[in-house]
Amino acid sequence: MLKAFQWWRGLLLAFSLLAVSRVFLPLPFVIEVVIFSVYTIGCSFLLGRVGFISFGQPAYLAVGAYATAFYLFYFGTNPYVGILMGVLAGVAVSSIVGPLFVRLRSDYFALVNLALAVIVFYLMQKVLAGITHGDNGLWFLTNIASTPMLDLSRPSDFFIFSFLVALAVWAFYKYLDDTVYGACCLATKINEDKLKFLGYSNYRVRLLAFIIANTTTALAGAMYAVYLGFVSPEMSSPSRAADPVIVTILGGVGTLYGPIVGAFAYTGMKDVISKFIGNWELFIGFLLVFIMLAGEKGIWGTLQPWLAARFARKTAVADASTDETETRR
Repeated sequence: MLKAFQWWRGLLLAFSLLAVSRVFLPLPFVIEVVIFSVYTIGCSFLLGRVGFISFGQPAYLAVGAYATAFYLFYFGTNPYVGILMGVLAGVAVSSIVGPLFVRLRSDYFALVNLALAVIVFYLMQKVLAGITHGDNGLWFLTNIASTPMLDLSRPSDFFIFSFLVALAVWAFYKYLDDTVYGACCLATKINEDKLKFLGYSNYRVRLLAFIIANTTTALAGAMYAVYLGFVSPEMSSPSRAADPVIVTILGGVGTLYGPIVGAFAYTGMKDVISKFIGNWELFIGFLLVFIMLAGEKGIWGTLQPWLAARFARKTAVADASTDETETRR
């Protein structure tokens, strides 16, 4: 029981703070942070655990969003089924391109994923314009049916749904970090030869990581589609290809809660700074340069050791006080 509590303690604390933020911050802002953090965690996993830097995440985001949009616009009205269609589309596309992409490393992997984002953008904007309506996009907000318990057509209910989905996603990635497979992912980034010597396939480890990460990104796209009731080719725009990478670095590469912290910081700075400066990305650029020069740890990567030391110190003091009380008795 104690081990189970310790395992869930960090997750519950982080998401309790996220839930509390709903009281003080506008609902659309918090929902955007939740979905953006789900969008980013796949990129963070690829970069921090496997060593893959991907500029193609908008492609997988668009795959999930358009699969959901096609269902809700042409075939059905249930938003849960629409999100399921987005996730399945993410699995399918990742499984198709993954065997080709994961054979590449370093700059080649980054560039081929960026090329995929350009292809998807062009397909949605021009080639499939008869289905996607091109730059006008697909509008299906009024097609989304009310659902029992959590009505995803209502923003307040959608926040609860997205919150629970994000909690499940983080629990899944935390579980991965604690498994042998998680250790293999880190090993394939650090020492491929040793992993091969132990009898594991670098190719299979990377392929599964690729599918998991990009399916998570497709899930974020499906959630965006249901929340907005609208999708357009702009979702896969190559100009936004660096966004998840920026948020990953901002929060802390390879850290579990870095995507949440990075999404909060990035979205908050965008909303605040854009009111005073048109080119708000300039400020983000200076901040990233400072983070890289300071040690590449990001916001959460810098705070985590300090918070862990503070918590350990308080725990030690509490244990010592308990022991002293028992001795006196």
